[in-house]
Amino acid sequence: MKIRILLILSLLGLFLNLNALETISVAATPVPQAEILEQIKPDLEKEGYKLVIKEFTDYVLPNLAVDSGEVDANFFQHTPYLEEFNKNKNTNLVKVASIHLEPMAVYSKKYKSLDDIKEGASIAIPNDPTNESRALDIIAQKCSLKFKNNGLKTPLDIIENPKKIRFIELKAAQLPRSLSDVDFAVINSNYALSANLNPIKDSIFMEDKNSPYANILVVKAGHENDPKIKALVKALQSDKVKQFILNKYHGSVLPAF
Repeated sequence: MKIRILLILSLLGLFLNLNALETISVAATPVPQAEILEQIKPDLEKEGYKLVIKEFTDYVLPNLAVDSGEVDANFFQHTPYLEEFNKNKNTNLVKVASIHLEPMAVYSKKYKSLDDIKEGASIAIPNDPTNESRALDIIAQKCSLKFKNNGLKTPLDIIENPKKIRFIELKAAQLPRSLSDVDFAVINSNYALSANLNPIKDSIFMEDKNSPYANILVVKAGHENDPKIKALVKALQSDKVKQFILNKYHGSVLPAF
């Protein structure tokens, strides 16, 4: 009887302790961001924080959620996308840490190499400004595209297109599903991984590892130095997370810290 009472008290104490934890809410895309965040839940609990992960499958709502205060931070984007979003949506969101790089890659169910591209080939690319420009830069490395400006690019900025490539602009999440309908698709690694496509094994051409498009942790301006944000950054930039990324993704996701 005494042992049972002690066990009940112990469980009650654990319950009360968990409910006393301060919450950190983070909006994230499922793979690999949410998977990475799951690894640090125990570490944050030891620091007095309960991590709540809210999954999103698009590139707009996570930023709006941080801007409105619905969540404390988000983890899904790179700096060029954030800068463009702030400019277009009049938000004031800021980067607090770089976490990992997801190399963007080219996939095809019809061809083994971009060198095999034929005249008039169709290539699906993301339709958000920064990832679209990023995808066009990747294709240009193999297909001799030239553009009328050096900033963010769209297909309308192409001035030389020797292969007369047709670019199909789609939402990033739809790109894996487009593979059967186009000759090539340039897909962000998080959406590729969600569709069981491994950038290392399944792509035919991959972005260089020195790409500036590292995924970052973002908060609303003024919250960069909040204790819970500092605790979140420390946990995400730990050796534990670095080893998890290397062991789990085998080069298709790389640490950026």
